[in-house]
Amino acid sequence: MKSTNPVLSTKALEQFGRIGPVSSGEPMTVEGAINKTALLTFLLVVPAAWVWSMVVRSGSAEIAMPWMIGGLIGGFITALVTIFKKEWAPITAPIYAALEGLAIGGISAVLEAKYHGIVLQAVALTFATLICMLVAYRTGLIKVTEKFRMMVIAATAAIALVYLVTMVLSLFHVTVPFVFGGGTLGIVISLVIVAVAALNLALDFDFIEQAAKVGAPKYVEWYAAFGLMVTLIWLYLELVRLLSKLRSR
Repeated sequence: MKSTNPVLSTKALEQFGRIGPVSSGEPMTVEGAINKTALLTFLLVVPAAWVWSMVVRSGSAEIAMPWMIGGLIGGFITALVTIFKKEWAPITAPIYAALEGLAIGGISAVLEAKYHGIVLQAVALTFATLICMLVAYRTGLIKVTEKFRMMVIAATAAIALVYLVTMVLSLFHVTVPFVFGGGTLGIVISLVIVAVAALNLALDFDFIEQAAKVGAPKYVEWYAAFGLMVTLIWLYLELVRLLSKLRSR
């Protein structure tokens, strides 16, 4: 696997290249992937705002818990379906965005109640990071080479391992304070994770560009947009975690 994002892997790109535009009709375009990403963002924001408004009206964050849990589980299942059935992306990608919107709306509402203004800060930082990474990629400041890919692969694999270990330990009521705590080490770890998530954006941009070059099928616009959304959601959640650690100090 050449890409750290399992959604937008080079293996998938090679598969699309073998299919070719002739057998698949109209090929994808970079502009089409951008438009699909904008639409998925809208489909994420609407349910997130709806859950948020329910919390504001009720004055209790607990009302968001069922939507948050349902969105997380549903989004995870939909993501797996999309990864294994890429041609379903025009249907599953919007469903994924809406379900993740429910989850993010709940998570954001709970954190906003505890740390006023944290959500606006996290959203601003997420889009600022997206723009900066796009500019860096387009200007050649960041070049997606094999060495770059392998570096991000190693970092992301390490993060995934930490996530898995902490999840397993939590089942036995064992916490890992240096990872989730607000201490100096915990903040440094969050900064590293945010940086790795941001670097994944460059790989996502490269996938979209290369998929368009090989004449991938039109539905890949949805699949590529879905993969980019996965990275953006991860980046936003890690930024919220980092800001909450800083606020708790």
